[in-house]
Amino acid sequence: MPEHLRALIVIVILATAVFSLAGKTATQLIPARDFKRRRNLWFALTLLAFLTHSFWLYAAAATFCLLLTRRQEHTPLALFFLLLFVMPPATVQIPGFGLINYLIKLDHPRLLALVILLPAFFTLRRQPGVIRFGRLWPDRLLLAYLLLVALLYLRETTLTDSLRQSLYLLIDVLLPYYVASRGLRQLQDFRDALLAFTLAAMVLALIGLFEYARHWLLYRALLGALDIEWGLMGYLGRGGSLRAVATAGQAIVLGYILAVAIGFYLFLQGVTTSRLQRWLGGLLLAAGLFVPLSRGPWIGAAIMLATFIASGRHALKRLFLLTMAGLLSLPLLMIIPGGQKLLDLLPFIGSVEKENITYRERLIDNSLIVIERNPWLGSVDYRKTPEMQSMIQGQGIVDVVNTYLGVALEVGLVGLMLFTAFFVTILQGIRQALRRLPRHQNEARNLGRALLATLCGVLVIIFTVSSISIIPVVYWSVAGIAVAYVQWVRLQTQPHATLDR
Repeated sequence: MPEHLRALIVIVILATAVFSLAGKTATQLIPARDFKRRRNLWFALTLLAFLTHSFWLYAAAATFCLLLTRRQEHTPLALFFLLLFVMPPATVQIPGFGLINYLIKLDHPRLLALVILLPAFFTLRRQPGVIRFGRLWPDRLLLAYLLLVALLYLRETTLTDSLRQSLYLLIDVLLPYYVASRGLRQLQDFRDALLAFTLAAMVLALIGLFEYARHWLLYRALLGALDIEWGLMGYLGRGGSLRAVATAGQAIVLGYILAVAIGFYLFLQGVTTSRLQRWLGGLLLAAGLFVPLSRGPWIGAAIMLATFIASGRHALKRLFLLTMAGLLSLPLLMIIPGGQKLLDLLPFIGSVEKENITYRERLIDNSLIVIERNPWLGSVDYRKTPEMQSMIQGQGIVDVVNTYLGVALEVGLVGLMLFTAFFVTILQGIRQALRRLPRHQNEARNLGRALLATLCGVLVIIFTVSSISIIPVVYWSVAGIAVAYVQWVRLQTQPHATLDR
């Protein structure tokens, strides 16, 4: 039996276990018919990906399945989230004609955005009470950032390619942000979307645990079966163990996805009635966060937990207890089996692959020198500078493993200021929303605390990784959910407020 079919059997078994265990809790939060429909679509798309042996056949069949069930979907973002990690986001080119080599590059997330989010975009624009894009400060900052990036494409490539890159910005950035920020208008919508992302991440967590234990990347053979070449999905180890990747392509991307799911779970565990289910879900996500062996997401998840606690009641006492528990666990790890291995992997105090931290420090120093030469709008050939050339790794590339530096190098400090101001404005909006909410609205407050914590953690994690693979789609979506929350709280606390159109 071919390897990808053997992998399919394992994936179906693992996913069945997750959906079965989570089904009872999920159907307490969302209608059972929605859970079953989305779960069945997850299995349908997974089977299509492994059995069609062609990305184009997969895309056509997946589009048909999604269009067939689209009218039954109440929360398009939830469906988008649950299916987002069905297969690796490897790209293929849609062939062009004449002087055009290819039209666009298509991958699984873009396919979902076009089939699920684009119709939702047009539907939301026609609905009464939906804020017109550009009325909110995050909208304006995002729009200014996207226009700057699109205009700067013209200095490095042809007009045709600039238009193509601008189209990617609309699909990968604007669609997720808009549907998230306008499509969630009731507390139930937020539960729906966060639950869908967390369920999809739990499936990845169990798959990652299997990959870590069996030293077998389950989705690697799928790319060969689909005849897709992708630079990611390689076997990499750390500390003598395989780093799990599941469908993320890279271990740090998988860790990032699991960290975001943990941030969302801080809210979901509060509305879950079964204590056993809460513990099982939390342990699965924590174990899934561990197996990529990526330290950046570990730090991000710790920031999320600390921020969530700090924004709640008895913050100082709970933060003190959390800190003491962390400090006391260090000597305990030295005596339990396998504990020393975990200590060696920890950031700053561990001994495994310290050179990665040194590389990131050198990257910051060298990047600042390059940025000083073209501070305002960046440069197109920054990778060719002596400082960047000295950063070439064994793969023969300059890996800018820092999203903020990547933005500053490519579009300058102007772009970086717009990028960071976008997120800072949203964080400030969440803080103000939490202050307006009455203390007795626990679920609404916990939702805001979880979104605040998740966004803080994300902003820390992307300091350690470039915006590759699925990373930007997730953080633009999280930002959109936070904007939707701020507007929802405004309506809850100001009953006579109206939304500008």
